[in-house]
Amino acid sequence: MNTFALPSFRLSSVRSSHEVLPFDPWVLSCAASLILIGFIMISSASLDVALKNTGTPYFYVIRQAVFIAIAITGALIVWRIPLSFWERTGHWWMIGAGVLLILVLIPGIGKVVNGSRRWLPLGPINLQASEVAKFCMVMYMGGYLVRRLDEVRTSWKGIAKPTLPLGIFCVLLYFEPDFGALVVLMGTVMGMIFLGGMRFSQFLMVISGVIALLVAVVGLQPYRMARLQSFLDPWSDPFGTGYQLSQAQIAFGRGEWFGTGLGNSVQKLFYLPEAHTDFVFSVMAEELGFIGVTALIAIFAVLIVRIFRIGRRAEKVKQFFNAYVCYGFAIILAGQALINIGVNVGALPTKGLTLPLVSYGGSSLLVSCAMLAVILRVDYEYKLSTMSKETKTEKGHE
Repeated sequence: MNTFALPSFRLSSVRSSHEVLPFDPWVLSCAASLILIGFIMISSASLDVALKNTGTPYFYVIRQAVFIAIAITGALIVWRIPLSFWERTGHWWMIGAGVLLILVLIPGIGKVVNGSRRWLPLGPINLQASEVAKFCMVMYMGGYLVRRLDEVRTSWKGIAKPTLPLGIFCVLLYFEPDFGALVVLMGTVMGMIFLGGMRFSQFLMVISGVIALLVAVVGLQPYRMARLQSFLDPWSDPFGTGYQLSQAQIAFGRGEWFGTGLGNSVQKLFYLPEAHTDFVFSVMAEELGFIGVTALIAIFAVLIVRIFRIGRRAEKVKQFFNAYVCYGFAIILAGQALINIGVNVGALPTKGLTLPLVSYGGSSLLVSCAMLAVILRVDYEYKLSTMSKETKTEKGHE
């Protein structure tokens, strides 16, 4: 059987009486819904900004449509790749991601936007290296946990070894700076190790150390301290450091229960910075109200729970790499969504993290769709494995 070939809706490669979808319907429908909602909200939030910046109101809309097409094409390609390939080559992907993070920091190669050097210009698009780094680190950690699972569960050595590549990534992200990606990456690796069987007492000690390190990192940069102070009381300086948070809170206040109506946001009219990227959730709250954003959160919740269930099923049939990769991607998607929503509602300091599948941006959308494609591949390989066992059992009875 050619594992790279797109199958029909009946998995006829194994004899079974069951009709099985090759794609998990819950993951696929939730992802499609989030992408569609994001496209609609980006269209609403970006028209006036695009007209002012580029002379055409549909500039960001057209680009996002192109990003969606590229992301879906990329996801179909990634879905065709067997998980065994990722497991064998995970260390090479990690090295490649490290090279990208280094290139970003080289003047003349990395592109500076809003004071941060996070992007590699590739013709008409910009690649955010930190997004690729998250994907590659999960692949590496999935393979590491399979190879060193006994060490992770019994000694500190098994926990300490992956901290070297993680530490290198975090240092590079610190110098970009991309503090949000740094936090997500550290949380993902720690979460994967914990789910791999790390003792709870060890987990508490590691988390305590990580929190102390993050506090120190925040204290070293004056602008981060200013963000923290503005987060605690954005209205103390509503036209300075607290401007974004105060404008976001105004958007939520105007939205009330049912919103002002799609396209009727006032805050997107140059009051709320980054309205179509980091703060698209606030525009959605203003236009669709509490009911609209609650529905969006519910879709995210269903998606994350379903991904964890797919990972758990794979773990039960001893497909450990597949399971750990699912867990890692679920933590990334959940973590970024929680942080972005937390920033928008004023529960967290401002961070440059997009809302996965919803915010404007090619790198985030492409990597998020690649993650979901791998998760769907995990589900597909689990179904193939299960049906193969059922066929062997039926032959045994015969």
